[in-house]
Amino acid sequence: MRDLIILSIVAVAAVLALKRPWVGVMLWTWLSIMNPHRFAWGFAYSAPLAAIAAGATVLGLLMTRDRQSPFQGAPMAWFALFACWMTVSWLFGMDPVGDYAQWNKVIKIYFMTFVAAMLVINRMQILAFAWVTVGSMALLGAKGGLFTVLSGGNSRVWGPPGSFIEDNNEFALSLIMTIPLLHFLQLQVKALWLKYGFTILMMLCAAAAIGTHSRGGFLAIGAMSAMFWLRSRKKALIGGFLLFGVLVALPMMPEHWWTRMETISTYQEDASAMGRINAWGVAWNVAVHNVFGGGMSYQHPIFFFLYGTYETSVRAAHSIYFQVLGNHGFVGLFLFLGIWFSTYRTAGWLRKNGRAQEQSAWTADLGSMIQVSLVGYATGGAFLSLSYFDLPYNMMVLAVMTRAWVERRGWERDVEMPWLQYIGLRRAPKPDPQFGRRAAPGHSSP
Repeated sequence: MRDLIILSIVAVAAVLALKRPWVGVMLWTWLSIMNPHRFAWGFAYSAPLAAIAAGATVLGLLMTRDRQSPFQGAPMAWFALFACWMTVSWLFGMDPVGDYAQWNKVIKIYFMTFVAAMLVINRMQILAFAWVTVGSMALLGAKGGLFTVLSGGNSRVWGPPGSFIEDNNEFALSLIMTIPLLHFLQLQVKALWLKYGFTILMMLCAAAAIGTHSRGGFLAIGAMSAMFWLRSRKKALIGGFLLFGVLVALPMMPEHWWTRMETISTYQEDASAMGRINAWGVAWNVAVHNVFGGGMSYQHPIFFFLYGTYETSVRAAHSIYFQVLGNHGFVGLFLFLGIWFSTYRTAGWLRKNGRAQEQSAWTADLGSMIQVSLVGYATGGAFLSLSYFDLPYNMMVLAVMTRAWVERRGWERDVEMPWLQYIGLRRAPKPDPQFGRRAAPGHSSP
């Protein structure tokens, strides 16, 4: 049954994407972030669903006039340079043939990020992109949060198998980045039951992040929470939410969870932590001796044999900074940091200028919560490897394209209509014969 439901959604959305390619962007985002087919047990599990979504979207892109240049702001320029340098680094890396699968996987994500930047243009599309991106992660977080509560935190929470966030550490960081964006969506709804629903979702995502037993995630949730409180318009409510987590949720975690968290302050005595520090040293030396870095991966035995000081065992960097440094050298790290510094500034511009007009007030909330998510990414990313996952790049697209929408006063050009009609699942109203014009469409709030 799961296979049929997933395939039906993909088939319908792919057909719609031929005429409305932005729908294909939403389909790709759902498949790439949530990986729903990995929760099926039949033919959908290994079906090329992402390729179908990408193919339909690109075909629609070639046939539509509703597209724009993806280079609407500085982050996209930094992103393009990084993608180019990553490719050169792969070609001149240690093992281009062996690293091809990873480069191919990442470059597809980057390509579709550019496609999203070309097709996510107006308010309805921006909000739809936010809903699909955040909702995909939130559903995973709700599932993991319920598991944590029901198991009393005794078992670890893992991400979708075969995805970038399969590992507990990467999954934790993704959930932490999702919580502020859930709050943004909460601010956009009016029904009280929906607002309460979003509060429950945020709590479940936090529970799932804690339930991963990730030490880097624990540090990230602390930094994100502090920034969340500073950026929130309802500090008392958010403060109460955070206090509840500290006084009620954390004490419920089992003893072995606390024992693992305590190793943060005694990392010298923890073999896993020292192994990460050793991997950081290896990454640094690889970048010093190789201008292009090691390629799509610097985790080769020869590098750890040459530069390992604590051990010679090959380990992942568990850091977005040292991962990029070891893979792509100092130039690659500079370009990578340029993406996120400029994205943070773009989100800050939205936070500062979004409220200048009533029609764009929502963009200030978006900019503020993107900044909170980026703080979580920057902090947790220091101890977790999540350099190539879609989520932060989708936040970049949201920040850049929303700023472009504000600067061109997009509300003066956008056409409001019911969502089903906009997607193409419902026909437009027939012309009113009495007045010789279409009946006025109802307005819907995304």
